[in-house]
Amino acid sequence: MGSEPGPVQIVTVCKEDHSFALDTEALGRILLAPEVRDKHVVVLSVAGAFRKGKSFLLDFMLRYMYRKGDINWLGQDEEPLTGFSWRGGSEPETTGIQLWSEVFPVQKSDGTEVAVVLMDTQGAFDYQSTVKDCATIFALSTMTSSIQIYNLSQNIQEDDLQQLQLFTEYGRLAMDEIFQKPFQSLMFLVRDWSFPYEYQYGFKGGNEFLDKRLQVNESQHEELQTVRDHIHSCFTKISCFLLPHPGLKVATHPSFDGQLKDVAPEFREQLESLIPKLLHPDRLAEKEINGNKVTCRGLLEFFKAYIKIYQGEDLPQPKTMLMATAEANNLAAVAAAKDQYYKNMEKVCGGDLPYVAPESLEEKHHFNVREALHAFSSTKKMGGQEFCDRYQEQLEKELEDMWQSFAKHNESKNLFSAFRTPAVLFVLVCLLYVLSGVLLFIGLSTFAVVCDCTMGVVMMSMLTWAFIRYSGRYRTVGVTIDQAAGVVLEQATVALNKTRGASAVDQKKSS
Repeated sequence: MGSEPGPVQIVTVCKEDHSFALDTEALGRILLAPEVRDKHVVVLSVAGAFRKGKSFLLDFMLRYMYRKGDINWLGQDEEPLTGFSWRGGSEPETTGIQLWSEVFPVQKSDGTEVAVVLMDTQGAFDYQSTVKDCATIFALSTMTSSIQIYNLSQNIQEDDLQQLQLFTEYGRLAMDEIFQKPFQSLMFLVRDWSFPYEYQYGFKGGNEFLDKRLQVNESQHEELQTVRDHIHSCFTKISCFLLPHPGLKVATHPSFDGQLKDVAPEFREQLESLIPKLLHPDRLAEKEINGNKVTCRGLLEFFKAYIKIYQGEDLPQPKTMLMATAEANNLAAVAAAKDQYYKNMEKVCGGDLPYVAPESLEEKHHFNVREALHAFSSTKKMGGQEFCDRYQEQLEKELEDMWQSFAKHNESKNLFSAFRTPAVLFVLVCLLYVLSGVLLFIGLSTFAVVCDCTMGVVMMSMLTWAFIRYSGRYRTVGVTIDQAAGVVLEQATVALNKTRGASAVDQKKSS
């Protein structure tokens, strides 16, 4: 890993095709170090929207881990903040998932030693990331961490809870069958809290505020209840910390490098409360999966397994609320148009209605297709024209499939079609019988025997076909006999047409 510790990229996101790659070699160098690989691991991750100070916060955690014996662990007023890469501005900085290259051994009060890993994640909802990118990064960090910090700005809004529901559900889908809550500790960290007169800074005010936000009661809409029930069902422990604004110079000065002299005093005060409590040895929860504690070596294997799932095609594609609504809206319009076509065609040839001439039926089909497409296009739909055109193509294909079913159903009502095979076989038997008698009469007894044998085969086929139709067994044999009879009828029709054509030509020449 080199002499100087630093951030290590372990999961990268390809911006071209939005695929994910795990650097197992880099991850192995961190987790398989001899001094930590067999220790139970504590993974602390920070996730949330981009440009909200996740890396900035993690660097204060790093400073504490390196100086935890020092009362003045925050450092000197003019000391720059180093560690995970961070900067001011509106552009995203962290991509994918990064781990700090050094794992911190921490001894708990019961004498056991755990290995603490700090994880930084790509900010969600930047202008380069799809919903799937954001969901995958958040889900991976939640699945592999024992303490997930959900970094929010100013408040806990309903859309924050809905996004958390989407991301955790995407993570839960990727995990094997579970019989308990799939994730461990979730901490809402509300930055730039502006209402300390309602709920005071810190854990006490935060937990009171969170209890109110996650409260479920009967007067709430079902959608709101579902979101809150889902969050409670996913995490074994949920807490909240309210953090004040770090100061205008931190937020607006382009040359700010983390010096404490530029940070608001109340922000420093709350940092000195938050980080020691968060990283207190007895508060560090070891990573567990299905109730079993995970070592650093085991965490590497879980990373490999989870990334394979997200690289595959088994999981559904997460969508924005607009895309999901537009999809449902268009699917409903497709279903209504199909239903209209089906009902109209049922009136023409459905059920016990008599056989309809193919030309007339096809004419009705084209008319009803136009009516169905008109119904689809006249329905107000979301998503834009190009998006709707894809569903219109789907509708046209499904209407064509329905037309084929109606045509086959109508053809089955044709009396000649139903008895075509036995009629062809019967005519063949008669022709072979006559031909055998003629051949025998003129002395070609060998050919007559061949005709008799062929006639016997045809008669056996006719009896077999009748048995299959009566019993419903050996259907593949019945289909073969039908196909053979169809070929014979087709060849006979072609030969007859050729004979008629030739005789017509001869009549024209003679005239």
